[in-house]
Amino acid sequence: MPVIKPFKAFRPEPELVAEVASLPYDVLNSEEARQLAKDNPYSFLHISKAEIDLDSSIYHYDQRVYEKARENLDRLIEKKVYLQEEQEKIYIYRQIMKGRAQTGLVACVSIDDYLQGKIKKHENTREDKENDRINHIDFTNANTGPVFLTYKAKDVIKQIVNRWTKEKNPVYIFTSEDRTTHTCWVIDDESTIQQLIESFAEIDYLYIADGHHRAAAAAKVGLKRREQLKNYTGKEEFNYFLSVLFPHDELYIMDYNRVAADLAGNSKEEFIRKISEKFTIEEYSGEGPCRPKAKHTFGMYLGNCWYKLTAKPGTFAEDDAIDSLDVSILQNNLLTPILGIEDPRTDQRIEFIGGIRGLEELEKRVKAGMKAAFSMYPTPIEELMKVADAEKLMPPKSTWFEPKLRSGIFVHKL
Repeated sequence: MPVIKPFKAFRPEPELVAEVASLPYDVLNSEEARQLAKDNPYSFLHISKAEIDLDSSIYHYDQRVYEKARENLDRLIEKKVYLQEEQEKIYIYRQIMKGRAQTGLVACVSIDDYLQGKIKKHENTREDKENDRINHIDFTNANTGPVFLTYKAKDVIKQIVNRWTKEKNPVYIFTSEDRTTHTCWVIDDESTIQQLIESFAEIDYLYIADGHHRAAAAAKVGLKRREQLKNYTGKEEFNYFLSVLFPHDELYIMDYNRVAADLAGNSKEEFIRKISEKFTIEEYSGEGPCRPKAKHTFGMYLGNCWYKLTAKPGTFAEDDAIDSLDVSILQNNLLTPILGIEDPRTDQRIEFIGGIRGLEELEKRVKAGMKAAFSMYPTPIEELMKVADAEKLMPPKSTWFEPKLRSGIFVHKL
């Protein structure tokens, strides 16, 4: 059963945490990160995207980037922006966005659990992105960004967390630029930590919600260091990686929408006729954009008009974990056969828009030159776990989690 482990976190001084904490490295490009961090020497972006402190001509996978990341992390530790705990602890991390709260536990998990499938994945990783994180972990000698994990909610864990957050004062509380409130507590009681360890030992599996490249890279760095240290015991920190574990019923998955650059040579009328073979299609008469209210329904913005699409019976296998996903239904019945978009990972004719940007962004893209946009019903977390349990992989861009975990609040040194 999955192992969770307390650790001696490096974490910022309380008065600096809001300046240190940053968005994850993979939701910003280099220029966006450069602008966000330019007047803030404490921003964790100087570590997670260290290319911002080098000449813009330097490739962001260049070795000098990882060396700079190590230098920047060492600098913050030397300046005592970061202090390390003297004892191993577990932490509570709560985020509140637009009145919704999700409360997770910050702890380390085992690379062996990942390698043996006790920590389940639902996405493939790309070699270049995986190598990037391997180098980043190796050079900084740290997990600098947590892997976002979920588990099937368990009452005893919620009771422990609720009791602690009610009775104890937080060490951090701040609001980020997206108006999300972040609050953290330190669990420093050995008996409470042991209760949590024992409770997670009774859970069948953990699931990666976000951070597949971080998890894969952490496991490979751990294996590499085992080879380098022939008499390793299994207790070394490189055998574990940083994570935040949330109960599944508190997570919020937003829609992950699609925009197509052209109609593959079809006129508007031909396009609609072909769609109607697999979907019922009707002009949307509601106010504003068409936001799907149920599974297997879609919004489509075409020619300054919103339509509602509903998948017809027989267009998917209801009992198939992958085929029944809305992202698969749209891909298999419209994007591939009608628009010729075979591989959405590589096809330049499709773009993906996270739900946090709103459906108005879809209209904006079409009016700026794209030809059609599709609004999606959010993939339920239960479907993600169903796919992972079947040891299958979800199509790309299936889930968009909000709020994003901030990097830099907790660092796990190897």
